[in-house]
Amino acid sequence: MTVHDTGRDVIADGRYMKRRTFVAAAGAAAVEPMLRGAAGAPGKTISIQLGAVSLIDEGTDRVLDILQERAGVNALMPAVFSFSSGTAGRQSKGQPLPDHGKQEYDTNLRGGNFARVHPQYYKDTAVDPKSTQAPDHPQFDVLGDLLPAARKRGMKVFGLVQDNFPEKFPNSEKFRERDFNGAQCETLCKNNPYYRNFLAGLVEDLTRSYDLDGLMFVCEETGAFSNTLGSRLRGKRRGLAGTRGCFCEFCREKARKQGIRFDRVLAGFAELEKFVAAGRARRRPVDGYYVTLWRLMLRYPELLQWEHFFHEGVREAYGLMHERVKSVRRQAMFGVHIWHNFTLSPLYRAEQDLSELAKCSDFFKVALYHNCGGPRMATYIDSVSETIYGDVPPEELLQFHYRVLGYTGVPYDRLRLGPIGEEYVYRESKRS
Repeated sequence: MTVHDTGRDVIADGRYMKRRTFVAAAGAAAVEPMLRGAAGAPGKTISIQLGAVSLIDEGTDRVLDILQERAGVNALMPAVFSFSSGTAGRQSKGQPLPDHGKQEYDTNLRGGNFARVHPQYYKDTAVDPKSTQAPDHPQFDVLGDLLPAARKRGMKVFGLVQDNFPEKFPNSEKFRERDFNGAQCETLCKNNPYYRNFLAGLVEDLTRSYDLDGLMFVCEETGAFSNTLGSRLRGKRRGLAGTRGCFCEFCREKARKQGIRFDRVLAGFAELEKFVAAGRARRRPVDGYYVTLWRLMLRYPELLQWEHFFHEGVREAYGLMHERVKSVRRQAMFGVHIWHNFTLSPLYRAEQDLSELAKCSDFFKVALYHNCGGPRMATYIDSVSETIYGDVPPEELLQFHYRVLGYTGVPYDRLRLGPIGEEYVYRESKRS
């Protein structure tokens, strides 16, 4: 079952219904689908992400009672490994606080592993696994606390693992991507053997140490070609120097074995950077943006080759984690979060072929954010209107994206005001 709250009504399996009707039906029907799912047959899942701090603030039983009674939730996705306040913390600073829990922000979240770390599962990872233990709630084990309470209610638990390390985390520089100038990026290289070892150890630790129903990995990154062009939400900011990974020694060696000419890759990106810099300064090429970019890609096909190379590395990391989870407990599931850029950038969508991703995952959590979809699409349109599509007025460019991506949304003059439109959620749910 695919469910999305539109802010007024609820879309459930493509049908509109009043929110009150949906909650009543979901609550009444919650037990039977959960039992079918637990027995191995396809079950309907209504899941929600939550951080350890929610359970600490309000009490685990109280939180689970609310989730079951008000929304028929039968699956939980606690942020087990996360350094992000967006997944592991309270409300983001500056946003209105909810009408429950502590009425304060947790601006000093450090994060890490909110379960218990068992160092014996981590081999040759460059970082000390014990140092990843989250210090924020040292006496609280989110899985040790949550699993018994969830089982009593027939609820499943899928641990959320996020692809992130703080910039100053000890030895994490050994995981970092490098841009084509050699500068260290904030992102983590999926071709890096140390990081792959860490991810494999982490999922084995969680699967072996806890009776989880599965794990979900959250990776919200794209390749150097997309990043340089700003073909992503908040693309202008992420197209700056130091964010275009990865060109590290491990990527270079892997590329060499595949017959990719790294000198040509670097030369292509040097020219691409000049193209983007001119676009951001609104210096239109003689033959226009679109034609000039295609000329560059034809002269340097290594640009697209490197983009695909990046995503192949990500899929290999997914496959590694999937295999490790299955080697520990066959019935445990491994799933992937499909980043919101999936519904904004045609280039990113092309690399997120769900039929390919299904080979290395058991489920998807597709991010279809109705409320922030408009502002996020606006940042994407503003970005690519200075690079790939600089010849097209923003309103026409937005309509072009709606058409090629297969949904409709609000017009450009309303895009920054909030929700992108209910029909977007329905069509994207159905297509996925």
